[in-house]
Amino acid sequence: MLWFGVLYLVNMQMSFLSPPFGYALFYIRGVCPPEISMGTIFKSSLVFLALQALGLMVCILLPGVVTWLPNLVYG
Repeated sequence: MLWFGVLYLVNMQMSFLSPPFGYALFYIRGVCPPEISMGTIFKSSLVFLALQALGLMVCILLPGVVTWLPNLVYG
């Protein structure tokens, strides 16, 4: 259950950065200078989205990464 919860949360975090409805991207647009376009922000977010996708793949393929610390703490 813990493993599935972590996968869900990582996936939901990715949704905040994925165009066209990435809420975090609109927050970034609000604090950027006016000369930075929304297209530039979308393109820049793809690197972070790729890194999060890689992290999600690691969590899927190696469930021990997700459950190691809770198993250590709670036995």
